[in-house]
Amino acid sequence: MNTFSSSAVVLTDTPARYISRLCKHFAHKIPVSFDEQQGRIEFNAGLATLKAEDQSLRLQVESASSDDLKRLQDVVASHFERFAWQEALTLDWQPD
Repeated sequence: MNTFSSSAVVLTDTPARYISRLCKHFAHKIPVSFDEQQGRIEFNAGLATLKAEDQSLRLQVESASSDDLKRLQDVVASHFERFAWQEALTLDWQPD
């Protein structure tokens, strides 16, 4: 099975805060696991992972189809950007 994936990296001093906010938000409806260093969000259409790196946050989405990948990118980006409005952060997805 082919897997489609893409990643985005944003510079931030508070990656753990965004991991927590995104994961807690989605945990009300779908399986999620997270700590201060990483998060995993299991959508029906695929998987989103978040990882705290030095002064940044790496987000990755993967799915079995390119259409589902695009949907995941849109969903994750719209929620992330809503939570990151104070820092005016946006996601620029790059194919893996």
